[in-house]
Amino acid sequence: MSMRFRLKQKGKKSGGGEAKLPPELLPENRCGKAAASIEEQLDWFRSELSHCSDLVIHTFYACPDQKCALVFFHAMIDKNTVQEELLRDLLSLERHDALKFREQIFDFKRLPVADLKVVCELPEGLSAILNGHVLLLVDGDKRMIEVLCSSFEKRSIEEAPNESVIRGPRESFIEDMDVNLTLLRRRLKTSFFKTESMEIGMQTKTKVVVCYMQGICKQELLDEVKRRLSGIQIDSVQGSSYLEEFIKDSPFSPFPQIQYTERPDVVSASLLEGRVAIIVDGTPIVLLAPVTIFMLMQAAEDYYQHYVAATWIRWIRYVFIVASLVLPSTYIAITSFHPEIIPSRLLISIAASREIVPFPALVEAFIMEIAFEALREATVRIPKAIGQSVSIIGALIIGQAAVQAGIVSSFMVIIVSLTGIASFISPHFDLGLAFRLLRFPIMILSGIFGLFGMACGLLFIYIHLINLRSFGTPYLSPLTPLKISDLKDIFIRVPWPFMNKRPAFSGANRIRQPLAAKEDEGD
Repeated sequence: MSMRFRLKQKGKKSGGGEAKLPPELLPENRCGKAAASIEEQLDWFRSELSHCSDLVIHTFYACPDQKCALVFFHAMIDKNTVQEELLRDLLSLERHDALKFREQIFDFKRLPVADLKVVCELPEGLSAILNGHVLLLVDGDKRMIEVLCSSFEKRSIEEAPNESVIRGPRESFIEDMDVNLTLLRRRLKTSFFKTESMEIGMQTKTKVVVCYMQGICKQELLDEVKRRLSGIQIDSVQGSSYLEEFIKDSPFSPFPQIQYTERPDVVSASLLEGRVAIIVDGTPIVLLAPVTIFMLMQAAEDYYQHYVAATWIRWIRYVFIVASLVLPSTYIAITSFHPEIIPSRLLISIAASREIVPFPALVEAFIMEIAFEALREATVRIPKAIGQSVSIIGALIIGQAAVQAGIVSSFMVIIVSLTGIASFISPHFDLGLAFRLLRFPIMILSGIFGLFGMACGLLFIYIHLINLRSFGTPYLSPLTPLKISDLKDIFIRVPWPFMNKRPAFSGANRIRQPLAAKEDEGD
C-alpha cells in the first residue's frame, strides 16, 4: 500500500485534520462553559498553566469599578508595548464607567496595537497565551482580547552555511517564520504570491505555511500537497524533515523526493517554475516539491556564473557522481574477474601492490570504505577546532600505516580517496548520501559476479528511478519521459534569453519570456 493511500485513509478517519486527543484531555471538555467572571477565568488559566514559573497574571482596575487582568509569559512578549502603550492606554479610560469601558474595548477596539483579536472561548485564550501573545480579561464579560505583541530572540540573517555561492545573494532563512516570509516577499513583489497556513502537531501546534504562485502552480499539485499535510498525525513537529517523511511518495526509497534549501533566491526561483514551498516555523530549512534528480544536481551558483562555465561544472558533477557510485565496484570486478582488461604494465603494478594483502579485493574495499565513512562521521561530530586535524591524521597517517602494514593496497587507497572526493561533489547532501548507501550493494554484486553483477545492480537502480515519482512528477523528467523543451537546463545551462518556458509540470502559464517565446514560435 502506498504512502499516499495510507495518508488518505488516516485523514478520512480523523476528519482530514490532526489526531484527536482523548475526550477528557480536550480543553473544551476541561473548562466547561465560558465563564464571565474574571476570577473564574483566572482560576481556569491557573489550573491549566500550573507549575509554570514564567506565567504572569497582572490584575488592575482600568476604571473605579472595572477589574481587568493581563495574562502572558513574560519571556515571550514585548514588554515595552505592554507597559508603555497597552497599560497606559487602558488606564487612560478610567474616566468612563464599566459599561462604556467594555464598549470602547470590545466594540471599537480602542487600543494602540494594530493586531487585535476578540476570542470568546477559554481554550482559544489558552492557545493565544501559549503562542506568545497577551490576553486581556475584563470582569463581567466572557469575551477576551488577544493582543499580538510577541517578541522572541532570533538569529541574525547570515550566509547559508551549506549553499554558499561566489556571485549570488548572501542571505539565508532563519528560524523565524515572519522573517522568512518577508525575505520571499522582497523578491516576489506580486499579488500572485500566495501563502496558506495550517497547524500540525498535537502538542507543538507548529505553524506550517504553503507558498505558491497563483496561475503558475498547478491546482492539482497544490491540492495534493495540502491533502498530504492535513493527513499528518504526529505529536510534535521540530523540523521540516518530520513532514518530509510523511508526504513523500515512496518512503522506503533511498533517493530524496523533496528538495530542501536555506536560500530565499532558490525558493523564489522554484516558485516561479510552478513548484510549491513548505515553510515550517522554527527551522531555516524550506521544502520544495516536486523535484527531479536533475534538479538535485543543480546548484544556485549555476545561474550566477557564465553559462559556459556553469555547463562545464555541471558535466564534471555528473561524471563524478556516477564515479562515486561505481568506481570501487569497477576496481573490484576488474581485478577479481577481468584482469585482461587492464594494460600489462598497470596489471603488474596492481599485482605487486596486492601481493602482501591477505584479503580479497571485496573485503579490502569494504574495510577502506567503512573506515572512510567512520572518519567522515567523526569529522562532523567532533568539535570544529580539532575537526580538520583529525581528518588530516586519519587520511594521511592511518592510510599510510595501513598500506605499510599490508592490510590494504596503495591502489585501493587511491580508489577510495577518489570515491570520497566524488561523493562530496553533489550539491544536495541527501542525494550524495543515497549514492553512498547504494555503493555497498553494488560492491557486493561486483565481488560475486564481476562486471555482470555491477551491470545488474545499475539496471535495478535505473528501473527504480524510472518508477519513482515526486508528487506525480517522474523522477527522471524531462529525460524519461522525454520533454525536448525542458532539456535546456539539464545537461547544459543555456543563456537566459533562451530559457523562455517553464518546466512541463507547471500550470497553464508556461511562458517565462513572452517576447522570446513569440520569436521561437515564429521561427
